[in-house]
Amino acid sequence: MTAEDRSVNDGAEDGARSKTTAALRGLMGQCPACGRGRLLRNYLKPVDHCTHCGEAFGHLRADDAPPWMTILIVGHIIIPAVLSVEQSYEPATWVHLTIWPLLTLLLTGLLLPRCKGVVLGLLWSTGAPGSERA
Repeated sequence: MTAEDRSVNDGAEDGARSKTTAALRGLMGQCPACGRGRLLRNYLKPVDHCTHCGEAFGHLRADDAPPWMTILIVGHIIIPAVLSVEQSYEPATWVHLTIWPLLTLLLTGLLLPRCKGVVLGLLWSTGAPGSERA
C-alpha cells in the first residue's frame, strides 16, 4: 500500500472508521471513506458506490433520520426568529405569512441533503448492515 492509498482510505481500513470524519464528509456531500467522491447522485439519492474508492453506499438506509434532523434544526432556527421579529417589529400578519413559510422551505431544501449525508456517513462509520437482505 502506498502513502497515497493510505491518505485515500484515511483510517477506513481495519474497521477504524472515524465517526466525526465520516459525518463531516457526509455533511459536505463527499464519500465518507475517501472524501473525494460524491455521496449523493441526485438531491437525496445516494450513489451505489464511490467513483473514486469504490466503497458501496447503495445498501445504507437513512429512512426517517434526515427529515427528523432537518425539522429539528429548522424549527430551532425559525421559531426563535419568528418570536424575535414579532416582539421587536410587530409586522403585519401578511408579512409573517409571506416570509416564514418561504424561509422554512428554503432552509429545509438546503439542509435535508446535508442531513442525509451526515446520517449516511454515520451509518457507514458504524458498519451498519443496511438493507442487503431486503
